Amino acid sequence: MMFTQPTPEQRVSIREELREPENQEEVERDIKLIREWLDTQPHLPKDMDDVRLTNFLRGCKFSLEKVKKKLDMYYTMRTAIPEFFSERDIAREELNLVLDYAQIITLPGLTSNGRRITFIRGVDCDFQASQVNDAMKVTMMLGDVRLAEECVGIAGDIFVLDAAVATASHFAKFSPTVIKKFLICVQEAYPVKVKEVHVFNTSPLVDTIFKFVKPFVKEKLLSRVHFHPDLESLYKSVPKDLLPEEYGGKAGKINDLISQWKAKLADYTPWFKEQESKKSNESLRPGSPKTSDDLFGMEGTFRQLNID
Repeated sequence: MMFTQPTPEQRVSIREELREPENQEEVERDIKLIREWLDTQPHLPKDMDDVRLTNFLRGCKFSLEKVKKKLDMYYTMRTAIPEFFSERDIAREELNLVLDYAQIITLPGLTSNGRRITFIRGVDCDFQASQVNDAMKVTMMLGDVRLAEECVGIAGDIFVLDAAVATASHFAKFSPTVIKKFLICVQEAYPVKVKEVHVFNTSPLVDTIFKFVKPFVKEKLLSRVHFHPDLESLYKSVPKDLLPEEYGGKAGKINDLISQWKAKLADYTPWFKEQESKKSNESLRPGSPKTSDDLFGMEGTFRQLNID
């Protein structure tokens, strides 16, 4: 899969939005400062390459302090949630199946304002509660690949969800604990900038699901969630041409896109294996180790989410 890259004109506005210096030497200076900080943190790995560090800088609008917090959380989550980060091999049957029943695909195109679309839909099947963790794991795998593949800055992410097959039995498989861990991990540990969320083919059940998730999400992000009764309504907010062919777009067929993403994840198998040991060592953390209660306690865990 090849991502469409921003045009020179888009790059100008994206740099302004991300507060990215035009001078590459300034970016390299910031990378050097982050590396120097990592060298003072005995509990954190030192494996970050320049592309991924640059994407952390972009996701934090080049605030070094925010990057430090997010990098710390990136490695801490790998220790705290091994069910999301261990044995990440797409050749394993349970992981290979995920993209067949939970079709999560980042599409190749960019909107006119430089945003990338991730399209999500479920397939009507009787999955098990244990498979929810597998779906979360593959989602994190996709996020890590994008950290390495998005070599040029983009203006943020748009998530589009087809809720047509959502059923009460599906909803019952998702525990509050798993949802909470996932949302904290995505928003605190990854430099994702969620600009829009569009849910279409909605139903009364979707309203119930949204109320279930709502306490775990910051108000600013909630204001970016939009509901649409059908595709025609969605087209008013999301460029039709950038969607999969099954939804009237030109991005390709969903099964072809899934095959491309499976191949890309397979290419990263050696990297994922190497990453098994790249996580925080809480016994070496200055001060007190981070515990599950610190990270996922029921009170106050969403104060530091980066959703600007």
